[in-house]
Amino acid sequence: MPHMLLIVEPIGQRAERGREAGEAVYQRMLDYTAELQSAGLLLGVNSLGTATRRVAKRGDERLLTDGPFAEAKEMIGGYFLLDTEDPAVALAWAERCPAAEWATVELRGVGPCYE
Repeated sequence: MPHMLLIVEPIGQRAERGREAGEAVYQRMLDYTAELQSAGLLLGVNSLGTATRRVAKRGDERLLTDGPFAEAKEMIGGYFLLDTEDPAVALAWAERCPAAEWATVELRGVGPCYE
């Protein structure tokens, strides 16, 4: 099963960092992405925006909530989808991720719900 690295970062961190520091951090993430590509492990990568909406259905009722959500202290800022079934390989790459210095890199297997 592939593995996903989720970048869990504090809300507001991007704005607090400022543009110049943000661009430097982004370049480090681009370099990391290139390393994953060179290693033949990268299936997908993207940064996620901060604007959010939640939808739920309860019976015939649709519940739609616009963010930001006051109770949230963190957000998923992006992800890397790795082509490896070996959790140790995925963990080693998670530890190398620059975002681990200012956020948390959460590691999850990706696959069927029930096996």
